[in-house]
Amino acid sequence: MRYFLGLDISTTGSKALLMDATGTVAGVAVSPHTLQTPKPLWSEQDPHEWWQAATSCIRRVLAESGVSGSDVAAVGLTGQMHGLVLLDAQGEVLRPAILWNDQRTQAQCDEIHRRLGREHFIQVTGNVALTGFTAPKILWVKENEPDLYARAAQVLLPKDYVRYRLTGAYAMDKADGAGTVLLDLRARDWSDEVLAALEIPRAWMPPLYEGPEITSTLTPAAAAVTGLLAGTPVMAGGGDQAAQAVGVGAVEPGVVALTVGTSGVVFATTPTALIEPQGRLHAFCHAVPGLWHFMGVMLSAAGSLQWYRDTLAPQMSFTELLEEAVSIPSGSEGLQFLPYLSGERTPHPDPLARGAWVGLTLRHNRAHLTRALLEGVSFGLKDSFTLIKEAGLGQIRQVRASGGGTKGALWRQILASVLETELVTVNTTEGAAYGAALLAAVGAGQWPDVPTACAAAIQITGKVEPDPAQVEVYINTYPIYRGLYPALRATFATM
Repeated sequence: MRYFLGLDISTTGSKALLMDATGTVAGVAVSPHTLQTPKPLWSEQDPHEWWQAATSCIRRVLAESGVSGSDVAAVGLTGQMHGLVLLDAQGEVLRPAILWNDQRTQAQCDEIHRRLGREHFIQVTGNVALTGFTAPKILWVKENEPDLYARAAQVLLPKDYVRYRLTGAYAMDKADGAGTVLLDLRARDWSDEVLAALEIPRAWMPPLYEGPEITSTLTPAAAAVTGLLAGTPVMAGGGDQAAQAVGVGAVEPGVVALTVGTSGVVFATTPTALIEPQGRLHAFCHAVPGLWHFMGVMLSAAGSLQWYRDTLAPQMSFTELLEEAVSIPSGSEGLQFLPYLSGERTPHPDPLARGAWVGLTLRHNRAHLTRALLEGVSFGLKDSFTLIKEAGLGQIRQVRASGGGTKGALWRQILASVLETELVTVNTTEGAAYGAALLAAVGAGQWPDVPTACAAAIQITGKVEPDPAQVEVYINTYPIYRGLYPALRATFATM
């Protein structure tokens, strides 16, 4: 039996997943990472810690599953996007990595828009410059750590540093590369125009590959510390969201991946490089060759429910809260919830946005509050779907849902009715690491392409259709929800 290893270098830890040739998960091991916040708004990690965690969980998954390293036919990589890893000419790390959730670079984002023009920048890269992305981090280092910047010779993303340690080669996949906002989205290659405008040497940027392509092979030194075989091919893989989409089978236009975790992510595959004109959606390359995707992100999805339970009903389980809300009619009898507890990202990139219940009366009780919260988060996710349709994707046939927020039947039904589309769950639960393993298997010839691999390995386990009566209610109440943020924006800023 051949096995395929998916390695996920996330913010909280490294995960190694072994998948056999039928797509069955043979084992999973996780090693944690630590996070440093040396100053307000800063978020950093030591790349050497990623390497230690990665080698540890690879050794463990082999030992615990009883699989020999010589039976692992290929490795696929995924991980947290946008983080900046700077190396010198000898391949040594120059400073701690600046992560995706670091917020220090707003001045550099403004400078990027000034140099290239905001609208033109969107048309080239598919995105506005946001503090999370890699490009403004590079400018920050240049402006604030010039001595260190002068020694820089290579830019990598987190998973690609681990690739370098595994293989000795510099490489990056096109999906993750797009998240640096240094890519020409349509060309699927580095933008000479953007690099020149930001005075970033192209020689610093690694070669780009499609997700299933072989980038390099395992070195004898890496084989010795991981238990894998020297010469094992390492595929490009993808950033965590693109690999997650592969892991649930969202690999063709019209099939959307919806992740309802602490945050909410809407991932829609597109056949061409579609761009939302105002940059309210992220537009990146997919890990599937020749495809792109839109992505909308809301910051407090299931996180809103977690806060609500912990703060207002700590004695109750989530199941009890949701069962209580089943009896409340759709629309929560006029009550609306704004889920902006952490500010918002899509469609309102506003850190000052705030949460609210609007429309409270003496008739409303806890069950109304619960149902309004579920509906408000669903409306917030619909905002991304609305933008995706308006930007030209066309018909959305199916939504593949994952994450803790989709475990409850009530919320799944509300989501299906709010989004007006079929909502399904699938048998895979390991997300990005599983997607990375599928990409490795395709690159190793186990399946001819990514859609074929997903069709073979991923099965639908549940299906919810929109309820026509609920759909009618939500069609009438969604415009009310959409009007609340514009009405309250100035108030939020004043507060």
